[in-house]
Amino acid sequence: MSRSLMAAACTVALGTTVVAASLPAVAAPGRTAAATAAGAGSTTGTAGPATGSPTELSVSTRLADRREVSAGTRAYSIGFEDGRFYANGWHITGEMGGVWTPPLKLVDGVWFGLDGQWVGQATKFTSGRGYTRYDLPDTAGLQVRRTDFVPDGVRGALFGLTVTNPGAARSTTLSVDAHSELMGQYPWGFDGVTPNASDNLPDKGSYDGKNLVFTDDGALPGAPTHHYAALVGTAVTPTTGQVGDQFHGAQAGHRCTGTEPGAPADPKPSACDDGPFGRGTGGRLTYSLKLPAGGSTTVWLAVAGSDQGLATARGELAKALTDPAAALAKKQASRAALSQMTQLSLPGDPLVQDAVEWGKQNIADLTQNATNLQVRWTNQGKQFPAPAGTVPKATWIGAGFPDYPWIFGTDAEYTAFASVSVGQFEAIKGHLRALRDISDLLNKRSGVVTHEVVSDGSIWFGQDSRSTNPDGTTAYNFNTDETVKFPSTVALLWRWTGDNAFRDEMYDFSVRNLKYVTNQLDADHDGWPEGLGNVERGGMGPEKLDNTVYYIRGLYDLADLAKSRHDGTTYAWASKLARRIHDRFDTTWWYAAASQYADSLVDPGDQQSFQKHWIGQTPMEAELTVNGRTVAGLAPYAHGTAALAGRENDCYSGTAPLSTGLFHTACGGGANGLGEKIVFGLTTSIQSIGEGNYGRLGAGQQQRYTHALADPMFAEPATGGTPDEQPGAMPEIFPSPDQGANIDRCWTCRSMFMQAWGNYGTAWAVVHQWLGVQPDLGSGRLVVVPQVPTGQPSASVKHLRLGGGFADVATSVTGSRYTTTLDVPRSVGATKVWVGHTLPQGARVATVTLDGHRLDRWTTRATHRGLEVTVPTKPGSHVLVVTSR
Repeated sequence: MSRSLMAAACTVALGTTVVAASLPAVAAPGRTAAATAAGAGSTTGTAGPATGSPTELSVSTRLADRREVSAGTRAYSIGFEDGRFYANGWHITGEMGGVWTPPLKLVDGVWFGLDGQWVGQATKFTSGRGYTRYDLPDTAGLQVRRTDFVPDGVRGALFGLTVTNPGAARSTTLSVDAHSELMGQYPWGFDGVTPNASDNLPDKGSYDGKNLVFTDDGALPGAPTHHYAALVGTAVTPTTGQVGDQFHGAQAGHRCTGTEPGAPADPKPSACDDGPFGRGTGGRLTYSLKLPAGGSTTVWLAVAGSDQGLATARGELAKALTDPAAALAKKQASRAALSQMTQLSLPGDPLVQDAVEWGKQNIADLTQNATNLQVRWTNQGKQFPAPAGTVPKATWIGAGFPDYPWIFGTDAEYTAFASVSVGQFEAIKGHLRALRDISDLLNKRSGVVTHEVVSDGSIWFGQDSRSTNPDGTTAYNFNTDETVKFPSTVALLWRWTGDNAFRDEMYDFSVRNLKYVTNQLDADHDGWPEGLGNVERGGMGPEKLDNTVYYIRGLYDLADLAKSRHDGTTYAWASKLARRIHDRFDTTWWYAAASQYADSLVDPGDQQSFQKHWIGQTPMEAELTVNGRTVAGLAPYAHGTAALAGRENDCYSGTAPLSTGLFHTACGGGANGLGEKIVFGLTTSIQSIGEGNYGRLGAGQQQRYTHALADPMFAEPATGGTPDEQPGAMPEIFPSPDQGANIDRCWTCRSMFMQAWGNYGTAWAVVHQWLGVQPDLGSGRLVVVPQVPTGQPSASVKHLRLGGGFADVATSVTGSRYTTTLDVPRSVGATKVWVGHTLPQGARVATVTLDGHRLDRWTTRATHRGLEVTVPTKPGSHVLVVTSR
């Protein structure tokens, strides 16, 4: 549960007494790294005693310009931090907010009024662990607060309005407006998409004597018949209920078209109450509340629904309204349990500590599931055929809110590094299973991994097919990068969990991944795979750098998986091929003229093309596992450090007060020579991890990029020391020369306000690089070789989830004395343990002491990080001290 103060007084929920309701009370602001940078109290945090990181974050400025989400595994609610629900999003123009239960939208929003006055816009917004809270202005002489949350496993959201009566006992009339919008997450509203969001059917509304009932029965052109239903209500019976076309509370119901002038600056979301595709209806419920003198009443309103008809929707509403206060306590407890894993202490960098802590909540918010996905290939919206088959159930970590909440290959493959670092194993395992199941249905077991799958099973991109462009080049309907990365993601999960059953479940698909790439995506037989990669920009050669880097890594990882399964044939094939192309990599791809790596190779003759895209840093970011040993970075040390240093300038990276992260495409880059000076969370993560792999951890190097990732979550300079949008949420794009802060942009041209993959650059950097945790639990091994960033006294983690247990690691540096403290219980599953420390490049070892005993023998290994000093030991508690000279 939240570590903030809890309201212990009785509350009355429409006549039902609930003792010790777990509604977070306003707590005194804690002075945290996030709050310190904010200044003037614009962002505050309530500190949690376990880690020192805040359990709540609040903001009080420009609330109508900031989006927010409350999320569960089967539903989520996206609104704005002033408590209103404005139109936003661009996949379905203006409709990506509101209450959703994937793959179905239920309502645009809900609004509350008291005694004929609509509750005004919030004065403060608070993000908590698993809930959001709004401090609302006094209305009709009453004090008002709202708490939103979504119970996991329930297809509905709950809105708790707490009304406090400061005077004598009285009654008040509560009005609740709701505006429906029953529509699927697909089809979208782009030109040429068939069917189209413009085909959205009108909703029907009714009042059943207790709840507002909204239905949408019918079929879009060429699509099967659907039965959508949503209900809005509380646990008690209203005094009245009515339905009609409007009912937007205090909002006017203004419809924006998406063609308004002034983009990207105008209009702001608060100017738009609905989008061009809205065909919903509305309704109002009215209640009579009795308010005790000096007491409070909490009303829990639920919005629930189903794409399986009205009867199922009623069942979801009943589940949502079964003891909401207890459900909130359960939700807070589940999120607190996630927070208890990977408890960091980074006294030299509390900003990054807070970023990892809140990243756990971001990943959990984006974890969703759905049932009966009808897998069909839409070919980027050009068709809507009969499904190739059905996936009964899928769990995934959505890419981002509001426009990317569904299943992606490449996003998850980066997010996996953050997921294992914070102990959220099950969600990322589920995501890999979903990708495999969907891909095998779509691509007839060819091994190609699909790219983008909406939660109803509609696949926009990622089918194993291709055609010929007018210029004779090949057009692919899938990305190569997702296929070559999949075996590495399986290996990552296997090494951190020790789950051989999961390895076995994924093994056949992993083999087929790389066999396909080798046999079908190397037409000129030069070893470099062809096809699309992560950049998603035209003008590149057919062989992309990131595909090559991840292909080499994937082959090594597949060899490791094969060896563990005693599959000698696959091991020999994968390891031999990996070594062969690894040996030729640097001479082929190093672009000496710029001291960088080429982005792609152009036929004929594998001519280097250097367009300054962010993927130039993947040779340093990718970590290899060769013969059971971790190799930090594919690039040779001299080239790797030169390439990393070459991007720490204002041509390749941003400068304050804008984000200092890595641009998508540097100045003068791209096929058009114009560059793309936009900082993404992913690009910055790639640079962060690359810096860490080469021991470049200090200010101006890795710290520049970890702080660029953390700043938008809490206090970015570009918005006056406030969060980018939702406090504690890492957005997709950071304030950049070519794209400003989200809160300054129009209602349809904003990036995601929460995206998962950027947490790779913080969580993995700390746990894997600073604390040096290198599990290989599938083989029963664990290596811990920390490297404390320059200028930081120490770093530690408690309750780090590894295998079947939890470990603690602490490390510190004092002068030439390097200390590592380790506690690894047998439940982790490591029968062999190595403990050590990473010394700076060029250092020499003077003494090594383990558990108070000076050793005569130890192992040193020169790596890109520095000099790794390790000694073997066993599970248990150990203290290693290394001194240098």
